[in-house]
Amino acid sequence: MINYILGRIGYGFLTLLGVITVIFILFNVMQGDPARMMLDQNEDPAQLAAIRKYLGLDQPIMTQYFYYLNDLSPISLHSQNSEDYTYFSENKHTGNKLFSVGGYDLALKAPYLRESFQQQGKPVLQIIKETLPNTMLLAFFAIIIAFVLGIVLGIVSALNKGGWIDKFLLVITSIGMSLPSFFSAILMAWFFAYVLADWTHLNMTGSLYEVDDYGIGKHLTLKNLILPSLTLGIRPLAVITQLTRNSLLEIMSKDYIRTAFAKGLSKRQVIQRHALKNALNPVITAASGWFAGMLAGAVFVEFIFGWNGLGKEIVNALNTLDQPVIMGAVLVIAISFIIINILVDIIYGFLDPRVRKY
Repeated sequence: MINYILGRIGYGFLTLLGVITVIFILFNVMQGDPARMMLDQNEDPAQLAAIRKYLGLDQPIMTQYFYYLNDLSPISLHSQNSEDYTYFSENKHTGNKLFSVGGYDLALKAPYLRESFQQQGKPVLQIIKETLPNTMLLAFFAIIIAFVLGIVLGIVSALNKGGWIDKFLLVITSIGMSLPSFFSAILMAWFFAYVLADWTHLNMTGSLYEVDDYGIGKHLTLKNLILPSLTLGIRPLAVITQLTRNSLLEIMSKDYIRTAFAKGLSKRQVIQRHALKNALNPVITAASGWFAGMLAGAVFVEFIFGWNGLGKEIVNALNTLDQPVIMGAVLVIAISFIIINILVDIIYGFLDPRVRKY
């Protein structure tokens, strides 16, 4: 089992390295000069040269790539020359030097995601810390809604196989899986916060905390969580509903289920005691995968509803070509995918020994 866990972790590390490489390549072939962005299109050659040196952009592309890996690595190598990009600075790095050798310092630090081009040099890690919790909260409520409603609707659909309720739910879930998130977000905002505003009292836009009318302070506004979480949960709700239905129908055809019926148990008792818990394995798999996917899917949902999360920050950074923010946010989402997949693989390894052979 230990070899299996180490293998999953090693595979995750190689995947992460590949993701980092792709992110670096993509955002270093984008048009635009980061130095000019920071200076607001200032053409002063001396200032441009100083900014490029500060950002490490005066070096060849492969050197910049190793700089990027060094920034992200928790154990990193730093020049003792204060004019070099890799110089360990308390203004940039959070950590401690371990020891020095040959003009370099080996340090243990938090990953350095660099600084925003547009937000007055604000550290990207700080931006992510401020916005990621809101996105995690949104994704958590969305997956809870999808999980609970999906299981209930899946059971109802399975119990009414071939009936009008089953057919209606199949049509609705098929539409839900095919709807793009930005389109469903617009529909939800328009219908529930505009057409039915007098009944729902919901806002078309708004975040978890809002400033009051007098600008005195922020107050918690939980109702702003309803529409974004419902919208974000539409696609996983549709998937979980169909998975629950199909899995439950398959389990209900097993011999031990027929034996349970032969013992005189009611349909409700058979489902609760025997069928449902075995039918939920693929559902749990889907839910774990969708939670990571929601971090990426929240981009358009947050932007449309004005939810101050990581997704909205990505859209704003794309509009201003704020490369460090985009790279840092995409990297965080990718790491979330990798960690969740590794955890799911390890859990499967404990539950099913056959999985460990692969």
